Amino acid sequence: MLFGKLLPREGNFFELFNAHGVAIVNGSRAFLSMIQNYSDVAQRERYAGQVDDFEHEADKVTAEVNRLLHKTFITPIDREQIHSLINTMDDILDMLQDASETMALYDVRELTPEVTRLSELAVKCCERVAHGVSLLSQLSKHSVAAATVKTCQEISQLESDADREMRSAMSRLFREQEDIRELIKLKAIYEQLESITDKCEDVANLIEGIVLENS
Repeated sequence: MLFGKLLPREGNFFELFNAHGVAIVNGSRAFLSMIQNYSDVAQRERYAGQVDDFEHEADKVTAEVNRLLHKTFITPIDREQIHSLINTMDDILDMLQDASETMALYDVRELTPEVTRLSELAVKCCERVAHGVSLLSQLSKHSVAAATVKTCQEISQLESDADREMRSAMSRLFREQEDIRELIKLKAIYEQLESITDKCEDVANLIEGIVLENS
């Protein structure tokens, strides 16, 4: 009996997934605010700092999940699924931070409307990721499992929207941008932003796999 009491409760993993999901949403919204206020250097730096803060917060959650995996005898879902899910979620915030840092390192002075639209799609994807993760603890309910799959499908649709937006942005960039340096900078940023939605879809695929095995 004492041994059972000493084991971490299964719910801890779901609580940590939710905490990470909140950090992802907050980080993506801070990133979008940075984009929307990009011309104001002070505001830009403030929001970029928030992206960094949420990335560090998520790193701590990821480390805690991996620590618990080594201590927990019985996990609520497959151990490999837990490991893959939390680390893929963590990649999302890493990519947001990378995109923020790239803009600073490349000394990007002015952003295009396409950057804003791709950032908005990234935020929507991140919000759906957090929602999908929040449902994992209730997969035994058929209605919740169905809602989780629907959320994953919404993420896939948003990723497709971002892919189309990036193709359009690239087409316009190569047609209209005459400064080769600006072209190279913006091309890199477009690709990074689209990769964020790709990573969200990776998370959605992992969640769908968990639904299939546990509902």
